[in-house]
Amino acid sequence: MVQAGQITFYTHPYSPYCHRVHLGLDQAKADYTNFVVNLMERPAWYAEKVNPAGKIPAITYGGPKVAPDDPSPESAKINESVVILEFLADVFPEAQLLPADPVLRAKARLFVNSFDTVFAKGWADFFFMYTEGAGKSLFDALEFVQAALPPTGFVVGQWSIAEIAAGPFLARLLVLLKHDLGTYPVGEGTRALKTLQGPRFARLLKYVEDVKAHPNFKNTWDESLQYDLWKQNPVFKHD
Repeated sequence: MVQAGQITFYTHPYSPYCHRVHLGLDQAKADYTNFVVNLMERPAWYAEKVNPAGKIPAITYGGPKVAPDDPSPESAKINESVVILEFLADVFPEAQLLPADPVLRAKARLFVNSFDTVFAKGWADFFFMYTEGAGKSLFDALEFVQAALPPTGFVVGQWSIAEIAAGPFLARLLVLLKHDLGTYPVGEGTRALKTLQGPRFARLLKYVEDVKAHPNFKNTWDESLQYDLWKQNPVFKHD
């Protein structure tokens, strides 16, 4: 299928939300321009011309191909990672980001919605706003995700937006715990990792291994780069 419009992708490798879009674009074999946004000094033109909220990821679609810092008013501006993934699924149906079966499509969407609702809270509580009970919040979220998985394989059988949405967070979760990076007390991350590697989360860990082994994910994942980026987070007090 010939791509109908140009795509410019505004991103940063630190962000799991941006990683979702990177996965979607690469799975679709889209022709796109990649522009890394400086997260510490976001340019004024970005909010003015791309995303008024100033957040990444975002894409422009259509219009003439121009410099990323001066997007055409003729292009559509689309933000929010899941919205972009749904858009890519529509524009590139041959990429099969969503299965053909409508029931399985609904199942994939429900998984993504639940993941973003439940996992996001446990993630934020444990890594960014740690207080007493944050460990339970994280493990409760991970058990919720694990319970939504089939006995083997991916969420709807085939690789889909379910893995593309969850994978970037789950892979980063393991990196952060391994290196004890977070707002929690020193040692809490490595203790949590030991729990995660035990029998309680065996199915979830196998799922993460399968996701990381998929060619789409392998081609977009650099664990050493992620460690280098995340250890620079100013709210994380230790390594």
